[in-house]
Amino acid sequence: MTDTTEHTNRAKEWFETLRTKICNEFEAIERETGSDAAFTFTPWEREEEGNSDPGGGVQGLMKGKVFEKVGVNVSTVRGSFAPEFAASINGASAENPGFTATGISLVAHMANPHVPAVHMNTRFLTTGKSWFGGGADLNPPIPYDEDTADFHAAFRAACAAHNPTYYDKFKKWADDYFYIPHRQCHRGVGGIFYDHMECPDGDGSGAAFDRNFAFTKDVGETFLGIYPKLVRRRMDSDFTDADKLQQLQWRGRYAEFNLVYDRGTLFGLKTGGNIDAILMSLPPEAVWS
Repeated sequence: MTDTTEHTNRAKEWFETLRTKICNEFEAIERETGSDAAFTFTPWEREEEGNSDPGGGVQGLMKGKVFEKVGVNVSTVRGSFAPEFAASINGASAENPGFTATGISLVAHMANPHVPAVHMNTRFLTTGKSWFGGGADLNPPIPYDEDTADFHAAFRAACAAHNPTYYDKFKKWADDYFYIPHRQCHRGVGGIFYDHMECPDGDGSGAAFDRNFAFTKDVGETFLGIYPKLVRRRMDSDFTDADKLQQLQWRGRYAEFNLVYDRGTLFGLKTGGNIDAILMSLPPEAVWS
């Protein structure tokens, strides 16, 4: 069997590299407006009784002129799920609750309501099985067809380079997942979402891991290629009080989804993650009216 520790370490190194690339690009956008805003990075360590190596992560946070609040977090954690939670996780069970998880998670809430908010994450988990998951979705308070089309076109091309079925499948998955039932609306204009992209590698070759890891890396690079373009396109747009109110109302919808339905939030809370890092996805300001 392939050593999944090696796979976890390779994924971890990539997520940290992607974090650096994204943070550098976002800081460069701030410099273009004369802002000296920069990310602060706060390490944290996970605790689990009886676990000598539970792991941890680094929370990256920036509040600037363009990015009102953006978090870019990386973590690598190891331990055991609570028995009742293990039953809900791919490859885990009450009898085999052990897990390792590494990933990057990003949420950006923007100062200008014409600039779309965004979410992106990719991750690699090992339980009784090992798999990749993740995606990216655009959350504009004031949608622009051009921005939506460009965002989807970028991910359509990324998917097509790996499998002709991926885009349609993962777009639908995002549409279904990022839906707020009690509001009967979607959180944004979608993107792609995938999970349980398994790496069985029963023959020890590592081929499935390499294939799925390559796709996951392209998801991150595609995000880095398209989202800054959308930010630069809209960040100098004039906006009204009505535009700002619309942004704050949609931020309320975003908060509702993340607190009520988001599986990543639940995973973090159930596995003893850093509370500030888990809830960095929440907007700095929102209204309900």
